[in-house]
Amino acid sequence: MAGSIKDYRKMVEEPWGRMFYDQIYRQLNISDKEGLKILDFGAGFCITATHYAKDHHVTAIEPNEEMTDLRIKSDEYVLVNAGVEYLRGLEDKSFDVVICHNVLEYADNKDEILNELVRVLRPQGLLSIVKHNLYGRVFGFAVLNDNPKGALDILSDDNTEDSMFGNRKVYTNESLISYLSESTELKDIFGIRAFFGLSSNNEIKYTDEWYDNMLELENKASSLDEFKKVSFFNHLIFVKN
Repeated sequence: MAGSIKDYRKMVEEPWGRMFYDQIYRQLNISDKEGLKILDFGAGFCITATHYAKDHHVTAIEPNEEMTDLRIKSDEYVLVNAGVEYLRGLEDKSFDVVICHNVLEYADNKDEILNELVRVLRPQGLLSIVKHNLYGRVFGFAVLNDNPKGALDILSDDNTEDSMFGNRKVYTNESLISYLSESTELKDIFGIRAFFGLSSNNEIKYTDEWYDNMLELENKASSLDEFKKVSFFNHLIFVKN
């Protein structure tokens, strides 16, 4: 198992960690004037919850206490150390936005979680799902990690990998869209991290010039189909019927 949760906590504060969130915020484009009810399921270190809690009413749900011990602490959001069992007790149609980022890959009960997330979302509300993308991970292994064998394994096996959060099973955009098709409409698909994770020259990434230009490049590429296909993550935004 590579790394640790403490290592991961340090990484999200690095430029290549912050850019992941800057792209998500741009893509979601949530107004700061509406006072929405937002559910962040699998909130991790509560970075996204903290960002939106400045202007909205945020409930952050995270079962991993090691992560929440290292979270960005704030009185502005409600933190619940729980999992899908907490969702079952929430009222129907009680949130305007539901966020689920890099969670479903690790869940054996993915369908149950999706059903609950849609149930608690109000009609015309937004469901934001960020997921690992198979071809982006191939680029990561082959280029960033100089590990072509690892890239070959990803393409050859069942797309399952051990990680610090457990067994990670990468699933397709098509399977997610199909599963949610009766209850939602797909609004947008974006790419995240098409380029900034490929270079191993981390020194340059601490300069404002690199960060600003790379973020602009990533944002432009995130809407182009060619780059969505090879981005490390895909961000799918659904609207509930």
